[in-house]
Amino acid sequence: MERRNPKGHRVVVTGLGLVTPIGNDVESTWDALLAGRSGAGPITQFEVDERFDVRFACEVKGFEPERYMDRKEIKRTDRFAQFALAVAHQAMESAGLANGLDSVDRDRVGVIIGSGIGGIATFEEQARILIERGPQRISPFFVPMFISDIAAGLVSMRYGARGPNYATVSACASSAHAVGDAFRIIQRGEADVMIAGGTEATVTPLTMAGFASMKALSTRNDSPETASRPFDATRDGFVLGEGAGCLVLESLDHAVRRGAPILGEIVGFGQTADAHHLTAPAPEGAGAQLAMRAALRDAGLSPADVDYINAHGTSTPANDLNETLAVKAVFGDHAYRLVMGSTKSMTGHLLGAAGAVESVISVLVCARGVIPPTINFTTADPACDLDYAHNRRVERPVEAAISNSFGFGGHNACIAFRRWDGA
Repeated sequence: MERRNPKGHRVVVTGLGLVTPIGNDVESTWDALLAGRSGAGPITQFEVDERFDVRFACEVKGFEPERYMDRKEIKRTDRFAQFALAVAHQAMESAGLANGLDSVDRDRVGVIIGSGIGGIATFEEQARILIERGPQRISPFFVPMFISDIAAGLVSMRYGARGPNYATVSACASSAHAVGDAFRIIQRGEADVMIAGGTEATVTPLTMAGFASMKALSTRNDSPETASRPFDATRDGFVLGEGAGCLVLESLDHAVRRGAPILGEIVGFGQTADAHHLTAPAPEGAGAQLAMRAALRDAGLSPADVDYINAHGTSTPANDLNETLAVKAVFGDHAYRLVMGSTKSMTGHLLGAAGAVESVISVLVCARGVIPPTINFTTADPACDLDYAHNRRVERPVEAAISNSFGFGGHNACIAFRRWDGA
């Protein structure tokens, strides 16, 4: 099949960065994924009592912002933006750009970092100050600490990147849209390099209470590490997570000219809307089907070319069923030959950061030929009968993979990746 944009630039991945509930960099996260390690546990970031229906989450552990920022900057930066600066640093370092952009055209380097919620911890803190101490005590840094786009702004300032710069906000599809937009910008020739990703730090009282109120979260307070169980018949909701992921994308020509390490290739992107419901997916994943078909068409891939799907796989009854139905509709009999895993079983659901984190994982799966397990499987769901790599990692060549992200509001995004073979 011909690519939809055969004259566009090829887009490769040259850098990766991760901060997740199971590791503070790419390799520690990858090792934990392959070991099937859960990042869930009792909440430690604020005092939780019996009034909270859900008292656990997937928190980032042992994160040291001092590694990436000075103390003054830390005080003026929300945790979600600290995560963004950390993963951008990691990705730039692995791309061979740790010393800055002196070797490239800064006007053609852009940054897109998505976040579904932004600086919610700062918002909650300043709201309390307003109520308890009055408007004159609000921090002058409140607005720049809270707004979702500040992560992209801070990263661009850190590196002097003067190309396209903005945030994407589409709930749990936010950073998938960020990566997809960055892919398109390079493909069209509007930039040579894009720093793309997503970040979220939402383990806060208001966020936990809000998601619990709408019955979206698992309530397994007695066993947090087994609560996220995608595609299992006993799944009862997602586990809230936090963290960030980042990819450095480049045009192939640019990467080759500077001798950059090439880790993988993005070959397609599809984005659609359910136009159906505030939070529930469209029946049979109709919008997800359209997004996957669009990504495959854009990539010039047939369904039989795909070896792995990094599923949205949230561990909610509705999502897992409808995503399974959508994959069956798009891939037909081949749906039973590929592996469709959910790394959210270990990381929890990172909301707006999920798409970027799972894009990094998809690149690694293609490059290394190992698929992480979907942990916590106990009971088969007859309606979810594909190969989800339940409780086992799978070693097999993965030439092509797709990553799905779906958000409240009916936002669907699908990114297609290829293993880099040097061609």
